[in-house]
Formats: sequence, C-alpha cells, structure tokens
Amino acid sequence: MSTDPRGTRRSLTVIYATVALDAAGIGIVFPILPQLIRDVTHTADVAPYIGWLASLYAAMQFVFAPVLGMLSDRLGRRPILLVSLMGAAASYVLMALAPQLWMLILGRAVAGLTSANISVATAYVTDVTPEELRARRFGMLSAMFGAGFIVGPVLGGVLGEQWVRLPFIAAAALNAGNLLLALVALPESHGGSTDRFDPVTLNPLAPMRWLFSKPRLLPLVLVYFTLSGAGEAYGVCWALWGYDAFRWNGFWVGLSLGAFGIWQTLVQAFLPGAAAKLLGERKAVLAGIACSCVALAGMAFASRGWMVFAVMPLFALGSIGTPALQALATKAVDAARQGQLQGLLASTVSLASIVAPLGFTAFYFAVQQHWPGAVWLAVVAVNLAAVPFVLLGTRREYVGPAEERQPRS
Repeated sequence: MSTDPRGTRRSLTVIYATVALDAAGIGIVFPILPQLIRDVTHTADVAPYIGWLASLYAAMQFVFAPVLGMLSDRLGRRPILLVSLMGAAASYVLMALAPQLWMLILGRAVAGLTSANISVATAYVTDVTPEELRARRFGMLSAMFGAGFIVGPVLGGVLGEQWVRLPFIAAAALNAGNLLLALVALPESHGGSTDRFDPVTLNPLAPMRWLFSKPRLLPLVLVYFTLSGAGEAYGVCWALWGYDAFRWNGFWVGLSLGAFGIWQTLVQAFLPGAAAKLLGERKAVLAGIACSCVALAGMAFASRGWMVFAVMPLFALGSIGTPALQALATKAVDAARQGQLQGLLASTVSLASIVAPLGFTAFYFAVQQHWPGAVWLAVVAVNLAAVPFVLLGTRREYVGPAEERQPRS
C-alpha cells in the first residue's frame, strides 16, 4: 500500500477517471442499441436480441474477470489495465463498422472481455486504501462510474439522432483517451507475485471453489449475485419501456439515464461513507435495497414521463449499500487475495448477468402489450430476495481476523 498521500491521491484520481471514461464508453451505446439491432436484423422485435447480446457480454465478463484479477495479482495492476483498455477501444471500432449481426456480436463479446477490468481497478483501490476508508473510496469509485453515465447516455442519445453508429465511434475515442491517461499517469500499486505459476488458477470456476471455503464471504457474494441480476433489467428494458410507456426517442432515453447518473453520482460521492458510519455497513446495505424497491414500485405505476424523473433521487439512494457491501467483502480475505476477491465479485456479477437479461426480456415481452411497467415489480422481487443473504452474511457469530473467521459452533 502506498505511504505517500500525494502519490495515493494521484493514483486514485487516475483510477476514478479511468472508471468514469469506461462507464461513458459503455453508457453511450444504450440509447441507440435497439435501433442499431433493427438496422442489422431488419426486424422490429429486438427485445430477444438485446437480451442475448447482454448475456454474451456478461458471459465474457464471467470468464475473464477472475482471470484478469488473478493475473493482476501476479503481474501487477497496471499492465492488465492497459491491455484491457486497448481492447475496449478496438471493440467499439468493430461495432461502429459492423454491417451484419455477427460482427456486432463479435464486437460485443470483445467489449465484455475488456470490461472485466473493473475487478483490476477495484483491486487497485484496495491496494492503496486502509480498511477504515474503503467504504468511502468504493463509494467514490461507484460515483465516478455514475458520472460516466451522466455523459455517456446523453451523448449517445444526441449523437444517435445524427447517425446510429456515431456513438460507437465516440465510445472508441473515449476508451483511447482512457488508455492514454493510464499509460502516462498511472503507477503500479501491486508488485506482483514470484510464486510458481499454476495455469489451473486461470480457470474461471476455480475462485468458486475457493468461495465455498469462506463461510462468511459466501452469503455476501450471493447478495452481489442477486442485486446485480436485478440491475441488469435497466440495461435491457429501460429503452424499450421508455418507448412503450411514454413514446421516448433516443434523446429522452439518454436524458433520463443521464439524469439518473447525476443523482447517483451525488449520492455515491457524498453519502456511502457517512451511511456506513451512521448506520453500520449491514444497515446501509439494507437501506439501499429498501430505497431501490420503493423507487421501482413508483416507476412501475408511473403514467407520465416526469414521474420517472421525480423518483430518481430515491432511486439513486439505493446505491448507498453497494460500497458498504464491498467493504464487508474485503474484510473477509487477506491483502494477498484482494485481486482474486475482486475478480470473483466481478465474475459473480457477470454470472447473474448471463441469466438475468434473458429472464427480464422474456418477462418484458410477455407484459409489453398490457403493462410495460410490470417489469419493475419483477425487479423489486429480485431485490427483496437478497435480504436474507445480507442478514446471513453479517451475523455476529463471525469473529476474528480475515481469512480466519469461521462460524461459531
């Protein structure tokens, strides 16, 4: 861990900027993806295609997030971040040029592989942050991701109105800028390992076996699995629902996502550390789930577009629990395993994201003609399913230092 406060601040600034630019590159394509799929498939029913593309993206993250996390433990964080950013820029160029569906699928697969670098960025923050500051800094990391969504979807909606492929070109440019920033200004935070290399450790399922040996960590990872699955509904259903419920075009879809990004950034920049200190990490996670459920219920019954904007502050408050959940998870393993942990968490999120888009798009297709907003009540149900795992993973029976905590018999 860095002992130079100025060096640490500089490193964190670069990581935060990297995450923000990465989010902008991802979010910029959301408002126009349905139209692009219509153009390459020549069909109006694009919900299944969106679901399959989202699942493919998640499957690549599932396979490669733990691999990148473990490689960063061995080789260092910096080289893994640089290579992944280079691949991200290339993937958006490929999608911008794709005249056929298979090229769009290939580009999306490469984008999913490279986006697995979030595990490396999170491990970097863990490297340079003491335990007592992690909830706050993870909150800032999430805030920067939210900041990217302020710019990304709005820019995507505006550019997509000019040419449906223009947002992909912009996303490639953002990732190229991201690469240059990291290349020039990001120092290494982790010296790597000199242990003998075992190829078996690159098996994406290997961390799952390790997970089952950690009784305190397992329920917390299940919370990640459940909440991230619920979150996939926004990416695959938001644009479709906006059009069906309110006749929003790409601009309004982008504007609504950008407005949510503003609120989320404000919440995550200022509240997670205070919430964890005031409520405790366990109650902060539960409070976040409660806020999300209330806001989603409001969206389900919204009859006017302005109502969606009205519930966004409460919706954004749902994000106060994620940094607290991350902080709880990092306390369950020692410093040598933080990259593996973050890869595991990212992989778990991706595993949920393989299944959830297919389920939510199928559900949306079933209710589309009668009540498009009903999909948000399904998301409420999934969020509530995480509550028992939160309670289990934060039981007082778990005591002792990290890596030695076991349930009392």
